[in-house]
Amino acid sequence: MGTETALKQTPLFEVYKKYGAKVIDFGGWALPVQFSSILEEHEAVRTEAGLFDVSHMGEVLVEGKDAESYINYLVTNDVTKLSINQAQYTAMCYPDGGTVDDLLVYKLGNEKYLLVINAANIEKDYEWMKQHVKGKMALQNISEDIAQLAIQGPKAESILQKLTEIDLSEIGSFKFAQHVNISGITDILVSRTGYTGENGYELYLAADKAVVLWEKLLEAGTTNGLQPCGLGARDTLRLEARLALYGQELSNDISPLEAGIGFVVKTNKESDFIGKSALTEQKEAGLKRKLVGIEVTGRGIPRHGYKVISQGGEEIGIVTSGTQSPSLKKSLGLALVSADQAEVGTPIKVEIRNKLIEAVIVNAPFYKR
Repeated sequence: MGTETALKQTPLFEVYKKYGAKVIDFGGWALPVQFSSILEEHEAVRTEAGLFDVSHMGEVLVEGKDAESYINYLVTNDVTKLSINQAQYTAMCYPDGGTVDDLLVYKLGNEKYLLVINAANIEKDYEWMKQHVKGKMALQNISEDIAQLAIQGPKAESILQKLTEIDLSEIGSFKFAQHVNISGITDILVSRTGYTGENGYELYLAADKAVVLWEKLLEAGTTNGLQPCGLGARDTLRLEARLALYGQELSNDISPLEAGIGFVVKTNKESDFIGKSALTEQKEAGLKRKLVGIEVTGRGIPRHGYKVISQGGEEIGIVTSGTQSPSLKKSLGLALVSADQAEVGTPIKVEIRNKLIEAVIVNAPFYKR
């Protein structure tokens, strides 16, 4: 008892109980792991729609004449390619190529950007950003002022469309609209980046408006099967879609290339960026480790940190994430393994509770819409 007060809370904390949430400590935050059940919520997102509170995510505003060149030095992707109202997935790296964080960059204006970072990394990331400030620009950590809701699933668009006059179908993937009015709440940023493998939208708004919007969305979605969803389903959904989670697939000793998000690493962009030479070297020398999909064919579920063993009995890697896949009814995971053992079809073993369980390397993403 009494520990919950020490945990950070999102603006929606008070309404969790009303919807039957089971709350857990997630990286220092009191967040709902589930409302009904992980399976039910997962199924809702795959077939109808789910609503997530992702207000724990961090937001940093970067403004000024040198905002673009500063961000471009900080991240691996090329932000000069962004137009206004376009978002980009990217990573920040250490000089040795390890990952500080994976993040989204939103281009709000010619000299104005919003960086969306992982909740557990807010302080660390903000310190890192401050250490590398260059030129004429200002940084502002606005995480506390901003709430973020995500509505995901095949019916997400039609539910949200009931509450707004803008044409949502015009917001393409990794695009967004600013100053949107949803059900009388103004100034909402509506984007389409997704983290579930389904179509859907992220809604960034003033923290004090979050509860009202949450209620309005659930009300609008009653007839479409919209369900409030927790972190449990968010994790099984993103895992099936092979989307990386910081602290598991990415970390200070796992590079974006090793984690299979090499598409965000533009070693050929004109300007220098932190980690560029280390990542260039990794690319040229060939990766020693690769992230692969695994399917456990024996009994058991692969979990973060479990050892991966070759048929010959040597330790060749580690499971980064794993679950019993609700959509595919299989025991699936992602693992970082020696590159020479990473071929699809390679039989392997996973050490589950001191037993070596049969598994095989398979293609990922496991699920495609």
